[in-house]
Parts: sequence; structure tokens; C-alpha cells
Amino acid sequence: MSEASFDLSLLWPAFIAGLLITATHVPLGIQVLGRGIVFIDLAVAQIAGLGVIVADWAGFDPHGWLVQFSALSAALAGALLLTWTEKLWPDVQEAVIGVMFVLASNGAILLLASNPHGAEHLRNLLVGQILWVNAARLPIEALVYAGIIAIWFRFGERIGRIGFYALFACAVTVSVQFVGLYLVFITLIVPALATRRFQRRRLAFCYALGAASYALGLGLSILTDLPPGPLIVYSMTALGLLMFCAGPGRLAKAA
Repeated sequence: MSEASFDLSLLWPAFIAGLLITATHVPLGIQVLGRGIVFIDLAVAQIAGLGVIVADWAGFDPHGWLVQFSALSAALAGALLLTWTEKLWPDVQEAVIGVMFVLASNGAILLLASNPHGAEHLRNLLVGQILWVNAARLPIEALVYAGIIAIWFRFGERIGRIGFYALFACAVTVSVQFVGLYLVFITLIVPALATRRFQRRRLAFCYALGAASYALGLGLSILTDLPPGPLIVYSMTALGLLMFCAGPGRLAKAA
């Protein structure tokens, strides 16, 4: 990365990818926070990742449609199962989500145990490779995200529990292969947390926070030659904390 890190041409595809993730996950994150099922993102993303690993284990082309089908099928199956458990055991849904995350994580570890590149695959699933986003894929990813956003803003909560989980599974399946599980989770949760006291223009502040965090994290990565994923995570957390502390709820309380 040391030579390529100073190539600014790496930044714009990565930044656009961050904007796409932000645009899609912010409204879903607000809904997730409101439902009190914060760790659903980790669970469904890990299940989608397990689908990718299963496809790789079966010998499918890593860039072929069968891998995408496997990831999406796994994520949808996990989402439908969570829909059923939420209806059956609503009081322990977070615990169920945690168990599913652990099961999917350990399933991935078992499948990768005999793979000489297993550790690298697992790292890419968690941390991602946002600096190496394929610019040619951005229009396709943008179309998928546009469809997800259009469905959400057109129908919102009217799509019901099953519809929400299915839409969420589609978004996470694309995103976790795009930028990794950690960035997906932090983009989903931190903007929603930072603006939870906002009564007006909450969505706009969330989008601004996401865009600024990806820009700052990527910039720091270029300057320090450190991995961009963790830097974006810390940037978004720090900026989110500043936004929360300076938010209308805090200012009103201080007055």
C-alpha cells in the first residue's frame, strides 16, 4: 500500500463507495435503532459473509453470480429467521441475534480452517478493502442502492417486518462485500446514535456525518499509510460524539 497510498486516484472510488453506503444505511440505521435491534446488522452481515465463504468453499468463481446468489440467499434466510424469532420471542430478540452472529462467525472459521488464505478471507470480510474498490462496479452498486433507497422512502414502515428484514438483508449483502462488516455496522449505527436528539433535519445531519467521516478517514489513511477501514471507524465515532455533544438536546439542557 505504501506506493499506492499516495495515488489520489485511489480516493475517489473509495469515497463514492462510502457515500453510497452512507446514503443507504443511514435511514435503515435510524429504523434499526428505533426498533432496538442494533446488532441485527452484524448478524445478517456475518450470515451473508458465511454465504460467500460457502460459495468459495464449493469452488465457485469469486466474482461470479453464484457467489452473490449464495450470499443473498444466506442473508435472506437469516433475515426471515429473525423475523420469526422477533414475533415468537420479542423480549429476547437481541440475545437471539447475538447467538446467530456467533454461529455464523464460527461457521466461517470452520470452513476457512483448511484454506491457506483463510485468514486473509476472514480479514477482508471484517475490515474490507475500501481503497481497492473497483470503479467499474460503482454504477452497478449505485443502481442496487438506488432501488433499496427508493423502496424504503416510497413505502417506509408499510413494507412490514418481513419486508424490512428482506430489504435490510439485500443492503447488507451488497455492502459487506463492498467495504467489510465493520464499516457497514459503524455507518448504520453511529449517525443514528449521534443524531437521536435531533428533531429537525436529522437525515441531513446523518448524511453530513457519514460523508465527513469517510473523507477524514481516507485522508488520514493517505497521510499515515495506515489501513483506511479502522481510521474511518474512529473518525466517524469521534465526529459522531462531537455532533451528539453539540446537538440540540444537549444545548437545550445546558441552557
